Amino acid sequence: MPKKKPIKGKPEVHKDLEGLDFKINTFGEIQSTMDLDKLNKFLNENVEDKKLHTKPNKEKSE
Repeated sequence: MPKKKPIKGKPEVHKDLEGLDFKINTFGEIQSTMDLDKLNKFLNENVEDKKLHTKPNKEKSE
């Protein structure tokens, strides 16, 4: 089985998320380079929440 080539460079991201980086310290805490309130605001504006959509009711056939 061939080895995977390592990915070089940084991935393309939205211009509002430039510089976003997550790291996990030795205690298992997640540290971010961006304020979480700013990240949540971005996600609320740009990502649909699948749980908030109403599903069509399935009628039981008897």
